[in-house]
Amino acid sequence: MIKLGKTQRLSVVKTTDFGVYLSDEGKQPKSYEVTKGDITADKILLPKNQVPAHTKVGDKFDVFVYKDSEDRPIATTTVPKLELGEVALLTVKETSSIGAFLDWGLVKDLMLPFKEQTYKVQTGDQVLVALYIDKSRRLCATMKVYNYLATDGEYEKEQKVTGLVYEVIDAFGAFVAVDNKYSALIPNKELFRVVKPGEVIEGRITMIHEDGKMDLSIREKGHIQMDADAELIFNRLEEAGGFLPYHDKSDPEMIKLNFNLSKNAFKRAIGRLMKEGRITISDTGITKK
Repeated sequence: MIKLGKTQRLSVVKTTDFGVYLSDEGKQPKSYEVTKGDITADKILLPKNQVPAHTKVGDKFDVFVYKDSEDRPIATTTVPKLELGEVALLTVKETSSIGAFLDWGLVKDLMLPFKEQTYKVQTGDQVLVALYIDKSRRLCATMKVYNYLATDGEYEKEQKVTGLVYEVIDAFGAFVAVDNKYSALIPNKELFRVVKPGEVIEGRITMIHEDGKMDLSIREKGHIQMDADAELIFNRLEEAGGFLPYHDKSDPEMIKLNFNLSKNAFKRAIGRLMKEGRITISDTGITKK
């Protein structure tokens, strides 16, 4: 069966002036209906401009099958940037009243419908998408990639990774595609600054679950991060003229708002500064020595 949205090896069964017909079974064509990614037609056209000279019946080609501008299945020897069920980072070529069009390496651009966008995209944006077949039996892109991401990466706990934030859900945190392919989450407890969909982040793997999905932190391990947090607070202290109205009993939300730190991280950092003799702490705030 010829598969829509997939690269497959097909044999030449007929040559014509406008190309060659390919098949995996050598049967005569019935129709070009598509059902669940299978094309019920038994042969498909590879246009003449992609057919090497002296091609004959029986020759085999690795081709990708998609639909042309008239919604007819067609083969191409061009390798697309993603296939059915895969995820890839593609560039927005243009936007329109019905959605966006993405460059996926083929003559016909790939449609990204509005309903499949997790945020509004602009021309020139790079977006992480998966390829699927819509209700009209057409190949389309979706930015809702959670169920398409892989969970079999060869990563280790505490490893540093790079990923793309593709969605932020307040109840859970920021969802990340590590290396644009593997499923990960920055839980809310690790989010001490605003991250946005489309942002590339560097993180540290804090947990690998049994299903292979990962938890990330965008902060260093405690003892390393504490040094950075202490310097951040001390620099803010100097900028403020030597006094800040925050201390170890300050409201956690105010600390997070002003320093992007948790209450515990703040307390550890000012404890370090006090131990080093660089500040004093009172009921009204911290003062530079």
